[in-house]
Amino acid sequence: MEKTREITLRKNGVSIGGEKKLLCAGPCAVESLNQIKEIAAFLKVTETPLLRGGSFKLRTSPQSFQGLGEEALKFLKEVGEEFNLLTVTEVATPEQIKLAYEYVDVLQIGARSSQNPYLLKEAGRQRKPVLLKRGMMMTIEELLWASEYITREGNPNVILCERGIRTFEPSTRNTLDLSAVVILKEKTNLPIMVDPSHAVGHAHYVSKLAKAALVSGADGLMIEIHPTPHTALSDGRQALDFKTYEKLVHELRAETISFTI
Repeated sequence: MEKTREITLRKNGVSIGGEKKLLCAGPCAVESLNQIKEIAAFLKVTETPLLRGGSFKLRTSPQSFQGLGEEALKFLKEVGEEFNLLTVTEVATPEQIKLAYEYVDVLQIGARSSQNPYLLKEAGRQRKPVLLKRGMMMTIEELLWASEYITREGNPNVILCERGIRTFEPSTRNTLDLSAVVILKEKTNLPIMVDPSHAVGHAHYVSKLAKAALVSGADGLMIEIHPTPHTALSDGRQALDFKTYEKLVHELRAETISFTI
C-alpha cells in the first residue's frame, strides 16, 4: 500500500496523514455561544487545532436534544474565526451539507448515515474534507465502499474514523476495534482517526484507549470534552472535563508523539 495521503484542512496549514498526528476535540453538541467559546479558548491553550461540535443531532429518542441547527453552525464559524481553529460538524442530509458548507471546514458523515449512498455522493461533490465514521454494524470492507462513493464523485479528501462497533459486550457503549486501524493501513492510503469517546461511552476509559489508538497507527484522535460534563445536553457521560483532557494531551506529547498545532 502506498504512503498515507496527507490531507490539508483548508486553514492554518493543518493537515492529517503526514508525520504529525491531529487532535480534534469538542462537545457532542453545540449548546450555546458561551459554551462553544469557552471550549474554543481552552483548545487554543492545549494547542488542539480542530474543534468538533454537533449542530444537527441524530438521537435515538425524539425526546432528546436535537441540536441548534444553523444557529450552532454560526457559533462554530464565529469561534473558529476568533480563535483561529478549524471546525467540523456532522451532516445527515444533502441539504445540511449545503448549509454547513458555508460555515465549517470539515464535513462529518456520522455512524448512522455512513451507508446512505445519496448523502455520500453529495459529500463527494463538495471540495471540503469529509470525515467518514464507521457505522456501528459496518465491516471494514463496507467502510471502504462508503469512502469510494465519496471519492468517485471527485472528492479525494476523505478521513476514515473508527468509533467502535456494536457487539454483545455490555461493559462499554461499543467495542473499539483497533484492529481496524491496522487493517485499514494495509488496504487504503486514506488517513484514519479514532474516536474513543463514542466507542466506550465512559470518560474513565477514554485516555488509555486514545493512547492505544495512536500506537495502533491512527493519524489522529477525536475526543469529546465539555467544561461541565454532568450538565451536558448530550453524551456527558463520555466527555472528558478540561483537566482530564489537558492531562491526556500532556502525556501524549511527553511520549514523543509529534502533533500538528
